[in-house]
Amino acid sequence: MCCFSSIRPSFVCPAVLAAPLLLLLLCYPVARGLAQRSITASAAVSKKKEPAPIHLKVLAQPGDDVPTLLQRYHLDGYECNVSEFFKINNLKEDYRLKVKTAYKIPVQVFTYNGKSIRTTLGIDDWQTAIRIDAYNKTAVEKGLRVRTFLEDKELWVPWHELHCPAESELAAGVAAEAAPNPTGAESLKEITAAKGNRVFPIFGKNYEKTSLVSRKLQGKVYYIISGHGGPDGGAEGMRAGHSLCEDEYAYDVSLRLVRLLVSHGATAFMIVRDPNDGIRDDAFLRCDKDEQVWGDREIPLDQKARLGQRTELINQLTTRYLKAGIKDQTIIEIHVDSRHRHQETDVFFYYRPDSETSKALALKFHNMFLRKYAKIRSQKQYNGTVSARSLFTLRETITPLAVYIELGNIRNDWDQQRLVIPNNRQALANWLCAALLAP
Repeated sequence: MCCFSSIRPSFVCPAVLAAPLLLLLLCYPVARGLAQRSITASAAVSKKKEPAPIHLKVLAQPGDDVPTLLQRYHLDGYECNVSEFFKINNLKEDYRLKVKTAYKIPVQVFTYNGKSIRTTLGIDDWQTAIRIDAYNKTAVEKGLRVRTFLEDKELWVPWHELHCPAESELAAGVAAEAAPNPTGAESLKEITAAKGNRVFPIFGKNYEKTSLVSRKLQGKVYYIISGHGGPDGGAEGMRAGHSLCEDEYAYDVSLRLVRLLVSHGATAFMIVRDPNDGIRDDAFLRCDKDEQVWGDREIPLDQKARLGQRTELINQLTTRYLKAGIKDQTIIEIHVDSRHRHQETDVFFYYRPDSETSKALALKFHNMFLRKYAKIRSQKQYNGTVSARSLFTLRETITPLAVYIELGNIRNDWDQQRLVIPNNRQALANWLCAALLAP
C-alpha cells in the first residue's frame, strides 16, 4: 500500500526494478540565459501567504538506486532532475541509496487553489499546465498517489517542468512537420515525411510521437547503421543468466539516436530495421533474427553480401540527395565490441582513412564524451580512442562523412552496464546527438 503522512505530503511506494548507474544527458542544450521564474502557490482567500512548496519524500526500497527511483516517478530523461536530487538531499553524486531511507525527489508539492494549474503556479504557458495535469493523472493511474490533486489539493509538479523548459518540450510530443523527403519514396514517410502529429511507428508505441524541438539539423541527412542483424546477431555476452546480443543493443542505441536527429529536423535513415522492436526500456533485450534493411529487404547470411547490400543502398540514397543539392550527409555505424571479459573498454571511434572531415567528426564525438564523462564519472578516467580504419562501410561508401563507433566490450561486467541500463543507452544517443548539434 502507498500512504501519505498526515503532517506533510509524503509518499512510499514499492520498487519496480534496479539499475546501478546513470549516464544521462538530453541531446539538445537547455536554453541559456533563461531567467529562473519565481514559483509560489496562489494566495488563499485570506491574506495569509501560502507556505512554499515542498519536495515529495519517498522511501528507497531494496535494490533501489537514483536512476530507478527517478524512473519510477517518471523523472528520468532530464539531467536537471538528477542534479536537483543530489542538491535537495545534500548528497554527493553517488547513485547508491540506503534501503528504507526517506529521500526527497524532484517533484514539488503545491497547494492547489481550486481554480487552475496556471493560477496556482503563477505561470502563463498552457502547454506546461497540460503536461503537469497529465503527470498528476498518470501518478494516480500508476498507483503513485491515492487521490487526484482536485480531491486533496496537492498538486505535484516535476522539477523539470518549471526549471528546465527546453527539456520538457521534447517530452511533450508537440505536433510539427518533419524535414522534406526529396526522394519521394513511400517507405520514407515514417522517418522523414510524417506530418501533423509526427508519429513514427519505427520507434515503437511508447516513443512514436516525436516533437520537432528545433530545426538545427534541417537540410542534413544521416544514415544510421546498427551493426549485424538478421541471421547474424554479432558478438554475444552473458549477464545474470541472460544472453546479450550485439545487434539488439546497437539497434536500440541507433534507434534512439535517429529519434533525436528527427526531433531536430534532420532527415535520418534507420538502415537496419526491426518490424516490431521499437525503442525498448528493458535491461535484457530479446535476441531475434527478424531484422531487415531499409526497403524491407532480407539480410543475407554471408558477411560480404550483407555489407555490400548496405553500402549499395546508402550509395544510392546518397546519390539521390546529392542530385537534390544536399551535400551534408553522414554515415554513423554503431557496434558493440567483443574481447576477453576482463578487458574493460570505453566508447571508441573509427573514421574513414584519408578523410579529414570524417576525422574531425570522430574527434568531435570523442571530445563530447570526454566532457560528459569528466562531469558524470569524474572519478574514473575516460579511455576511448579515435583512429583511422579501413572498414568495409567506411571504405566502400561515397557519403561525405563516415564514422564507426564501438560502444564497449559486451563481455565485460562494467561495460555491460553501458548497455543493459536503458538510461545509459539513451545517454549514448544523447551525447552523439549533442556532438552533432555542437558548433
